Amino acid sequence: MEIPSAYAAGYQAARKIDAEAADAYIRHTTVGDPPADRVVQELATTDPPVNVHAVIAAALRSPKTPPKHLPESLRDLVADLCVVPDWYDPELARRASLAFVRNSNIVPAALAGAAIVEGFSTLISKSFRIRGRITDNGIRRLRQNLLHLADQYLPGGMEPAGDGWRLTVRIRLVHAQSRLLITQSDEWDHQMYGTPINIGHILLASTTFSARLVQHCRRLGADFSDAEAEAYVHVWRYTAWILGVPEPILFTSMADALRWFEVGMTCEPVPDEDAIIMANSIINSAPLLLGHASRDERKPFAKYIYQVCRELIGDEMADRFLFPPSQRIKQVRLLRFENRVRRVLPKWMMARVKDRPDQDYLKMLDISDVGDRAQSYRLPTALHDEDSQPW
Repeated sequence: MEIPSAYAAGYQAARKIDAEAADAYIRHTTVGDPPADRVVQELATTDPPVNVHAVIAAALRSPKTPPKHLPESLRDLVADLCVVPDWYDPELARRASLAFVRNSNIVPAALAGAAIVEGFSTLISKSFRIRGRITDNGIRRLRQNLLHLADQYLPGGMEPAGDGWRLTVRIRLVHAQSRLLITQSDEWDHQMYGTPINIGHILLASTTFSARLVQHCRRLGADFSDAEAEAYVHVWRYTAWILGVPEPILFTSMADALRWFEVGMTCEPVPDEDAIIMANSIINSAPLLLGHASRDERKPFAKYIYQVCRELIGDEMADRFLFPPSQRIKQVRLLRFENRVRRVLPKWMMARVKDRPDQDYLKMLDISDVGDRAQSYRLPTALHDEDSQPW
């Protein structure tokens, strides 16, 4: 097995936790996504050049009967993704949707204040830093992640041709296009880092945004029962499959996802300067996402988010990200208390409160609005995002 040198120390430590899972994770750090990679390669070499947005939109508009003039690789990929795995349970997805909507005031905080930051502690941060997607577009990135979550947990959202399904396929193709651009450049050391945006990283990101996110939500006072947590993870299992994670390494439950999270994070090297840049960009973008536009508003709110994030991810990782020192007053416990009290207040009392639970989901949709590109199927056209055409 080829072991990228950056993973050598972490891999040995991870084998003490679960040798089989560690072997599988490292093996997939050198694996791309052949079906999606073929699509972007074919789109890039089509003569004459095609309108990528129009081609992908046509394929996803009617995925079960795509137009015959589309590239064969794209038709094959879409046809495969229209065959829903036998293990996917729409009833579990319905339960997950109800739990997601009920906790939609907490999900954005857990995402921006912990899960996405932990995700960028891995070497996937290097791919994003090279492309410049986060440092220049941190707010848009947070909105895209929230929009993806919202679309995933809409009733029927992950059925073929549903909003969540189509957006997930688009993300898979964006990953493939980004991988192609990075691979063709001289800014990536394959022997040290493996394959950019590899399947191992897609698996780890899926566990971060599923089981790990549920853990963070619960610490902030979310109301996820054990059955609802399992349902939430079940939807993400299906999402990970659409994103290209093969079934032999797909997590099957909340506990299994957390096991993969632990093994993957242990395999990953200590966060370097790219991870530090990405993590701090996310934290400093969050105030703008929530409407704090002026500098006087942003600075104290960012300080608050840094404290919440430090408490959720732990001092060791926070110190590696060069986050500000811990404050005397702990915020996570206060947030958990506020969110729990908010759930039990009588309806007549909540009617007088500005931030009402029945408005939480609509507010989350509002802050996840990415503007007129929400349904764009364009792909990046250049390695560095500032050189790319809009997508």
